[in-house]
Amino acid sequence: MPSAHILLVDDDALMRRSLAFNLEHAGYRVSTAANAEDALAMAGSDLPDLVLLDIGLPGMDGLDALRQYRASFQIPVIFLTARHREIDQVLGLELGADDYITKPFDLDVLLARIKAVLRRAQPAPAPNSAPLVVGDLAIDPNAHAVTLRGKPIDLAPREFDLLHALALDAGKVLSVEQLLARVWGAEYAGEPQVVYVHIRWLREKLEDDPQHPRRIVSVRGVGYRLESQGA
Repeated sequence: MPSAHILLVDDDALMRRSLAFNLEHAGYRVSTAANAEDALAMAGSDLPDLVLLDIGLPGMDGLDALRQYRASFQIPVIFLTARHREIDQVLGLELGADDYITKPFDLDVLLARIKAVLRRAQPAPAPNSAPLVVGDLAIDPNAHAVTLRGKPIDLAPREFDLLHALALDAGKVLSVEQLLARVWGAEYAGEPQVVYVHIRWLREKLEDDPQHPRRIVSVRGVGYRLESQGA
């Protein structure tokens, strides 16, 4: 089985050389670029399986580059960021990054995140699970389909997985830690932002009034609960 191809985009030459060496030592095929423009051109001729993308790039920055990747390619992206503000991390997730990691980072942590993102990017066999009905909301894990009042709802893979996890325990409160473990895996312990962002996306698609949710309810200090509506 060929090794995964990773495209590393960072304007720090020493960082590129060091990280590329370590990634290759871990068994990955690595390409590198110093700016987003070159990286986009390289991806067009040799499509990577995953992109490690620095936010603070010269010229086109990482956030703009992510928009271009999302418009042109269906490949996972992990942000590398030296910024410590939570808003940068959440913004990256909202734009479609699959993950982020803050510099300086532990190599083992990065390798675990890469492995997790690549694993999630692989098409999984359809689970042998019965459809779930929660009021006027129907979830079919085998078809990976959701309908609300009989109308199909388009959900991204992680949105679907999060909704399915809530529906399996409809009416019960699930903590952020439980949702992280069930949907994202142990590598994401202590990263609640990914849950907050995806809950907001689900509410925008499923709630009549996302600002006053009645279907995906917050229980302050505990977690979230999926409530039956309008059966």
